[in-house]
Amino acid sequence: MVFCACVAIVAVGASVRKAEQRVTELGIGVKFKPEVCELKAHKGDLVSVHYIGRLSDGTQFENSYDRRQPLDFKLGTGSVIKGWDQGILGMCVGEKRKLKIPAKLAYGAQGAPPNIPGGAALIFETELVAVNGRSGLGPDDVVESLLGMTSEDLESVLDS
Repeated sequence: MVFCACVAIVAVGASVRKAEQRVTELGIGVKFKPEVCELKAHKGDLVSVHYIGRLSDGTQFENSYDRRQPLDFKLGTGSVIKGWDQGILGMCVGEKRKLKIPAKLAYGAQGAPPNIPGGAALIFETELVAVNGRSGLGPDDVVESLLGMTSEDLESVLDS
């Protein structure tokens, strides 16, 4: 009986330690990716991203959807936390990703008081809504991606 209780306590202790394991590397989970991905985020692009930010315990500290205003920033230039520069890179317009960002790629030991304590790992649900002011493929982009020619080239072929 005592042995069973000890085993149970050890098992509970192990599961608590596992739950408390810190995020040490950037984790990127793709939640949704459009079938056609012609417009990707590259270093130096001006991107617009909607997001919900949470601490690893689930406490929400920010939500751009509530403000109805995505965050605009130049990708890869250090204007946002490193985890965002790395996690948004290569996203397609319309794609949704979950980013698990360790403190070293977020706000580090100092945090961002009052909402983000020092050493906090952060979780962001992100959605890329535009790249360089473009929120999707226009008719000319579709023609070019499907046929390998511009709309003007297509018109001249059809006129001849």
